[in-house]
This record gives sequence, C-alpha cells and structure tokens, in this order.
Amino acid sequence: MLSPAEATAHVLATARPLPPETVALPRAAGRILAETLTADRDFPPFNRVAMDGIAVSFASWAGGQSEFDIAHTQYAGEPLRPLTNLQQAVEVMTGAVLPTGADAVIRYEDLLLHDNRATIQIPPPAAPGVNIHQQAADRRAGDALLNPGIRLGPAELAVAATVGAAEIAVVRAPRLAVVSTGDELVGIEATPLAHQIRRSNVYALQTLFTQAGAEVSLFHLSDNREELRVGLTNILAAGFDAVVLSGAVSKGRADHLPGLLRELHVEEIFHEVQQRPGKPLWFGARAGGPVVFGLPGNPVSTFITACRYVRPWLRAVQLPEGIPETAVTTEAPAPAVLTVDINFKPQLTHFVPVHLTVDAEGRRLATPLRVGGSGDMMGLVGATAFLELPPEPSVFPAGSVWPAWAL
Repeated sequence: MLSPAEATAHVLATARPLPPETVALPRAAGRILAETLTADRDFPPFNRVAMDGIAVSFASWAGGQSEFDIAHTQYAGEPLRPLTNLQQAVEVMTGAVLPTGADAVIRYEDLLLHDNRATIQIPPPAAPGVNIHQQAADRRAGDALLNPGIRLGPAELAVAATVGAAEIAVVRAPRLAVVSTGDELVGIEATPLAHQIRRSNVYALQTLFTQAGAEVSLFHLSDNREELRVGLTNILAAGFDAVVLSGAVSKGRADHLPGLLRELHVEEIFHEVQQRPGKPLWFGARAGGPVVFGLPGNPVSTFITACRYVRPWLRAVQLPEGIPETAVTTEAPAPAVLTVDINFKPQLTHFVPVHLTVDAEGRRLATPLRVGGSGDMMGLVGATAFLELPPEPSVFPAGSVWPAWAL
C-alpha cells in the first residue's frame, strides 16, 4: 500500500501543463498568468504630487523665503504648467504633474493661505523632494511587473489595467467532471425518503475546485452497473481533463467503479493509500483522455482526499510550460503547533481536521475538532486545515509541530 507521499508523486506525474488562451481582462480574475507583463512606461510616469498644498522651489524655501504668491493652480489630469518665477508657488492637488521649476511640496496643513498668498509654517527639510513621488521611483519602462505562474487577483488585475493589458494570456482553466454515485442520494430540492439522503459531496467539491481555478460540471449516476457503464463512457469521452468520482471505490458489493474503469480502459495507477480517512482512494488515467480520481464516499474522506490529492494536481496543470513549481505559489502544507495530545494507534497516516489560530508569538496553533468519523460532515464546519500525522509514533503530544494543509 502506498504512503501519501508516494501517492502524491504518482498523481503529479500525470500532470501536464494546460495550454494558454487569451481572455479579456475582466475574465482573467482568478486565472493563472501565462505571459510576462511589463511596464509600458515609468511608474509613476511623471514627478507626481503626493499631497494637496503648494509646490515651490526648494532653493528659495531653504534660502529663507517663507511667503509665496500663488502663480496658478495645477490639478490632477491637467497638462504640465511650469513654475517660471521661483519666488512664487503653484497650488497643487494630489496626483497632479509637478510643475517644472518646483521641487518641494508643502501640505495645506503646514500653510497659512490668505489673499492668494501662502505662508509656510514649518522649516525646510534637509533636501528637496518632499511630498513628491518621483518619476520611475516604483518601476521603470520595460521592467517585468507580473511573471507567469501567479494567480491574478485584484492587485494583479489593477497592474494589468495600468499597462493597458486589455487582453491577457492565461492558462486554460482545467475542466473537471465531478460525479456522485449511489441510489441512496437524491437532489437537494427533493424530500428524501427514510432510506435516502441529499447529495452534498459534489457541492463541496465543486466549490473547492472552482476556488482552485477549475471549470466544474456535476453529474450523478446510480448504482446500476449498466447505467454506470453508459454514464462513465459518455463522461470519459466528453473532453474533461479530470473526472472526480465520489463513492463506490471500496470493496462492497455495489462498489463497481474500479472494475468498470478498467473495462473502460482507464489504467489503474493505485488503489488504497496508507491513510485515514480516505484509505480506499483510487487513481488512474486513460490514454489520450482524463485522469480519474475515485474518492471515498464519506464526506470527510471525500473532502480531505480532494484537498490532499486533487487540488495539488489542479495547481500543477495550471503551471505554464517551462515554469518550475518552486518559482510560484505551490500547494504545500505549513507547520502548525498541536494544542492537545492526540493518540492514534493504527499504523496509517492520520489526517486531523483542525482550526488554526495565531498566538501572541506568531505561532500557528492547531486545535483538533470533534469529528464523529468520516461520515460526520458537520465535523468539517469550522475546520481551516487538517494536520498530516505520520504512522509513527502513536502519541502526538501537545506542543509538537506537524504539517497543516489549508482547507
């Protein structure tokens, strides 16, 4: 039986970078950048006034002049109007072009204004440039601003807009089919009979994968073997990058999926991982077609194995061609301090849902949640991560540090 690390290696070995596509800037939100965006001009493109007030010649101010007649006003968005008389001042607004001839800006708060004359009430600083955002202080024309492999959030899209990137090359979103199976499952709008429950796993998976940048289509198949065969045949041929199945991968009489997938020419790469929850995890790939994840059907098992195995695969296929994973944000756990003792005797990797907090010293603290087995979906409410505890030792003391995967 594989360890989680070995299973992860097999999963990631199937990840192939998806091709880029060009989309309009508003549609690029949350997508992975597939090109380098460079500055088309200096940032800022001119000496920019950083405070409302007056602009003066520093030499005049430092030479002892504190009263200045105001020659004119320079507003943001207006063409440059120079200061020609260095014994005068220009009233300026934040964001305006700094008038040539001026090299210091004094805030309104440090002035007395009366009859178009300004009196400076503070001494001059040691050097010019006060309250001025100098041209090219942030970036120079031609500088790389955004590199391939980053996910485009609000700040990144603002940068793209600033350089006029009306269209952006991004990695094509992974296309996923999420399939629930089971005669006991009914739609969320239905009133379940005594022996039925509403479908829920697929909505948790849809949210998780959408947040990871995927386009998700939902399906449901019954436990009837022939209906499963027909449904899977159609789904496997529909052009998805991955098919994620929830349930029917264990060893029960109705767990037809492993056998059916082999019959449908999906090569089994592994079945069962040395872990709890999620031991029955199945993974395979079809030549020229999608990879297939067979997740155990219990809600906690489904969600944790999706976070632990499917989400890293999604991240890997969204890395642009030629970009090493170390160069961008990756799916990786971060250390956290266990707040209570945990005893776990089976020699399996143990995934423990926890709530993360930060103490006064900046340490990430992991407090385990009460989960009544892998079928207790309420046990995940409030969970922000899960710890990955190794098969040995069997006692994990409070204060010990373990990897925590974000939920």
